[in-house]
Amino acid sequence: MGLFNLLTQEIAIDLGTANTLIIYNGKVVVNQPSIVAVDRTTQKVVAIGSMAQRMHGKTHENIKTIRPLRDGVIADFKYAEEMIKGMIKMIRKKKSLFAPSYRMVICIPSGITEVEKRAVKDSAEHAGAKDVYLIHEPMAAALGIGIDVEEPMGNMVIDIGGGTSEIAVIALGGIVTDKNIRVAGDEFTSDIEEYMRRQHNILIGERTAEQIKIEVGAAVTELDDPPEDYPVRGRDLMTGIPKEIKVSFTEIATALDKSIAKIEEAILSCLENTPPELSADIYKTGIYLAGGGALLRGLDKRISAKTKLPVHVSEDPLKAVANGTGIALKNLDRFQFLMKD
Repeated sequence: MGLFNLLTQEIAIDLGTANTLIIYNGKVVVNQPSIVAVDRTTQKVVAIGSMAQRMHGKTHENIKTIRPLRDGVIADFKYAEEMIKGMIKMIRKKKSLFAPSYRMVICIPSGITEVEKRAVKDSAEHAGAKDVYLIHEPMAAALGIGIDVEEPMGNMVIDIGGGTSEIAVIALGGIVTDKNIRVAGDEFTSDIEEYMRRQHNILIGERTAEQIKIEVGAAVTELDDPPEDYPVRGRDLMTGIPKEIKVSFTEIATALDKSIAKIEEAILSCLENTPPELSADIYKTGIYLAGGGALLRGLDKRISAKTKLPVHVSEDPLKAVANGTGIALKNLDRFQFLMKD
């Protein structure tokens, strides 16, 4: 039994549509894009994470890149398993005689179906997990932000990830009302691609659109500290020749307007369904933003203007969910009731 315990390692995984983070010994040891590159003829995985990301959109006919997660859930079971295995291997620097078994806490969207839940568990078990615990993303985000989730106090957490935006009101260690919409970072990226094609007659790839979002992405057309215009290179749709244009944050705010409006609608709908006592708490505590989408310039101001509530962006929005998953792992006995079997 003693030896068995020695070989059991505890890891927390934030399995995201855009990035996967693994926490081991209280530290984020793996932070990689959720993507694999596959050889078309042998169907073997040739690269995982950032190596595969560098190939994305630049592959020849023998190699294809696959994002095994879509909208926060596993879309390609086989390659999701390969990706999880590959990322777990990144932790094990030293070769050991025995392959360790793992106790895992994995983060899942709150709107996930039983079938999708099963797929996450199966993938983890095939990757070497002995025990698998699942925790809902908004709950993990709340823990990561530093909210005391067990208090009889209402807190609203919004986690805007790559595939889904999760909006939840949390009190007494449970999710009271929640709304899960599949409008998030990926949707923003395709909005930018579409806008560049329509407005500027220029064709850009997903990676370029992602870069535009990071450099000049904004949710409002007026900012106190606006970023400089960003040069974008792509293919001119009229001539077919590569060209460069400059885009400003105001253009991107216009491009993203419709998608952000959908998130605002979901927030208002979640607030409408919140019990009055908790609404009173939220009026006092405000709304907490986490996830990569929280980094969008001016998003907190826009949500605040829409809801008339204070909006706080968590300290490290990209790692909030992963950190919360890590906290749940460290205090398994205390937070066992939060886990979904």
